[in-house]
Amino acid sequence: MANHSGGALAGLTVIELAGIGPAPFAGMMLADHGARVIRIDAPARAGQLDINGSVDVLARGREHLALDLKSDAGHARMMELLRGADVLIEGFRPGVLERLGLGPDVLLAANPRLVIGRMTGWGQDGPKARLAGHDIDYIALSGALSTYGSAGGKPIMPTNAVGDFGGGGMMLAFGMLAAVLSARTTGMGQVVDCAMVDGAALVSAMTYGLFGNGLWQEQRGSNLLDGGAPHYNTYETADGRYIAVGALELPFYNALIARLGLADDADFAGQAEAADWPAMREKWAALFLTKTRDEWCALLEDSDACVAPVLGLSEAPLHPHNLARGTFMLRDGIIQPAPAPRFSATPAPVMAAPVLA
Repeated sequence: MANHSGGALAGLTVIELAGIGPAPFAGMMLADHGARVIRIDAPARAGQLDINGSVDVLARGREHLALDLKSDAGHARMMELLRGADVLIEGFRPGVLERLGLGPDVLLAANPRLVIGRMTGWGQDGPKARLAGHDIDYIALSGALSTYGSAGGKPIMPTNAVGDFGGGGMMLAFGMLAAVLSARTTGMGQVVDCAMVDGAALVSAMTYGLFGNGLWQEQRGSNLLDGGAPHYNTYETADGRYIAVGALELPFYNALIARLGLADDADFAGQAEAADWPAMREKWAALFLTKTRDEWCALLEDSDACVAPVLGLSEAPLHPHNLARGTFMLRDGIIQPAPAPRFSATPAPVMAAPVLA
């Protein structure tokens, strides 16, 4: 099969108005796969490719151009760029782009095929549209935050993966590419209104489905996938580290209890009996404390028991599986996740085998 090293998005031109969080994450994804992404910075930030003095991984793969969009010259240059672009990415509050004289009506009149990706927390309309917020607020309103945390405890923030990146940046990247495909068919561009509250709700679709069918309880830590089940949980090991157990299906559960020497233990015969889960969790917690994390991995990790070590950020790039796949790479002096997913004919142009110190 031919190897087109330009990447799957070679030929796509994207103009990105500099921001933080989900919008640059979407720009990173497009740049990773070969799109030409030109990031427009304010003149005061020209050449500052960092956050608080550190390398900004989300800014990789860009061209950078300093423009004062409030000046006539800066505005004219921006319009010139957008006339030849496929996509504009912006992450301002609703109305800001319009006040800059760059609203969708102006841009689509100049370039009818342009896709305008608008990344916000609350969306372009609705009662909260013009209010400030952050990931934690958006996932709270979506219902997603209520599902994270231990039984009897308060909701726990899943970093900003669910709102900013899963429900935000990835959703925006998908939406913009879908709109690009439509524009190439119809000749008509459009606005992609990507709100993190919408995206966080969407990535919770399965949970809402289970809840609607009576298969998910609102009490945290009482369900199959939220720490309620002993066979889908994490356990501390003798060295203070943790191991993750994900033996959901019966064949995998049987493989796990066989490796643990519990196949004949009646206490572990009722995998699906929720009433038995608390006692099973307690027994497994005591068992996993008898060996170190790596000793358990040596016993379990090469089987269908669905067990993996809980690796720290310094450990994950060194795991043999991640090394073999090149899941991480060294760039700008930082070990960081490599582009994903993988394409057989158009691999990401910045993909490289990890070079680890």
